Amino acid sequence: MFESIQARTKVAAVNTSESFHKTWPYKARYSTAPGFAMHYIDEGKGEILLFLHGEPTWGYLFRHQIAALKNTYRAIVPDHMGFGKSETPDPRSYFLQDHIDNLEAFMLDLDLMNITLVMHDFGGPVGMGLAIRHPNRIKRIISVNGPTPLGQLDLIEHLTANVAVSPWFQWILKAENEGTLEKVLSESHYNMLSTLKLNGFVDNSIITDIWMEAYRAPFPSPAYALGVIGWAKGYATGQHQFEMPSNDVKEILANKPALALWGKQDRTLHGKHFLPLFHSAFPNGIVHEIDQAGHYSPEDAPKEIATRIAQFLLAT
Repeated sequence: MFESIQARTKVAAVNTSESFHKTWPYKARYSTAPGFAMHYIDEGKGEILLFLHGEPTWGYLFRHQIAALKNTYRAIVPDHMGFGKSETPDPRSYFLQDHIDNLEAFMLDLDLMNITLVMHDFGGPVGMGLAIRHPNRIKRIISVNGPTPLGQLDLIEHLTANVAVSPWFQWILKAENEGTLEKVLSESHYNMLSTLKLNGFVDNSIITDIWMEAYRAPFPSPAYALGVIGWAKGYATGQHQFEMPSNDVKEILANKPALALWGKQDRTLHGKHFLPLFHSAFPNGIVHEIDQAGHYSPEDAPKEIATRIAQFLLAT
């Protein structure tokens, strides 16, 4: 099966054994269930923590939290299609519903149960899509600057209000209108840092050559940038489709233990618009806002994120 898939996909740009100077010291594993070679790591034993990254990052984003939690829990960290060490299939579309389909196939392939979702950025709606399809496989929900759409009546209202104060979403709409969106994002290898900063990356002290290499490596040429382009393009053209829950599923998920960790300096997903959606989905959920962290809070506040997650897991 793997050979037939390779014939119609692009092999991942990042070498499977690449550790980025031992900052990512984890064995590469692959599932071909989603129709391409989907990279993931599987570290530790115990209850399952399924970490889901967003745009334009990969599992590397969670390296500090993985290191802190893998001795007590089983950390499973996939890279979405077109990101990290996963392949970049072409032709495939890279919209929200496609990533949900991929994650569902991955989860079923590994037969994961009692999952705690740890979701960042677009990993939020992808993870929520999985939860809506398989609520009985989900034990807890953890949002780390990640949206939690669960059929809220005012979802579109909050998303629209957020766009008005988000430089990233404003740029996407402007670039799509001017016909430059794909051209700019196809050069993600070169403009990675500016993208991270535009979204709200705060702690400049951790930017090193190794750090930049890790985030740039998945996108060495435009052919490997389909994932980055697809997520932005899907928003600009209205092609992302949220998974819609039944009332029964909404009730099941609403009663799951839930935690939101939010970097207050997020310039892309503003807490004042997304935390009300979290409260609406999970009335008994817990929220911690982090002052000195932005959109990429696992990078800006790695110890606090790991500690808050550990405390929540123990308490629930």
